[in-house]
Amino acid sequence: MRILAVEDDAVSRAVLRQALSKLGHEVIDANNGEDALLKLQQTPVRVVVSDWAMPRLDGLGLCRQIRSVMGAEYTYFILLTGRDATGENQRAAADAGVDDFLTKPLAIDELWNRLRVAERILRYATQVRQLEELMPICTYCKKIRDDKNYWQQIEIYINERTGTEFSHSICPDCYQRIVIPEIAKLKQSDKS
Repeated sequence: MRILAVEDDAVSRAVLRQALSKLGHEVIDANNGEDALLKLQQTPVRVVVSDWAMPRLDGLGLCRQIRSVMGAEYTYFILLTGRDATGENQRAAADAGVDDFLTKPLAIDELWNRLRVAERILRYATQVRQLEELMPICTYCKKIRDDKNYWQQIEIYINERTGTEFSHSICPDCYQRIVIPEIAKLKQSDKS
């Protein structure tokens, strides 16, 4: 798995990179939150392990920025900190969108365990996203069921979500199969 390791201290960053590599992961590293955001634009990752206290953009700010990107694949965010796990610190991290904590000094067994959880969560998040992308459509009338269990015309459904406008026409197959027989029926009824 590709992981972004964000740590402002060069020695701590090297230790984190080595631990992640030893666990078999591809590591991209950054020395602060701003650098991490630039790296994420270049190379998407699904897991970020970030220090809390950093210059420019700290770990909580980085997490908030990642969470603000709509429509992106879910990124599992592990906060690495030397701070006490007080209720106040945990609330601040949870409010920022942090998924998990690791305390310094880094213990490779704890890191391994957190990454196993991250892999499971990301696998489930991908499955949920795939299910959400399926559009239940009526075989007969072609209406689509939305997430509130309301059936509506496909044009309305797509327009509300994307702003796409539709024009209507008739394809050649339907023209031959439906329109020509309907015209013939009308002509026949006019003769009667």
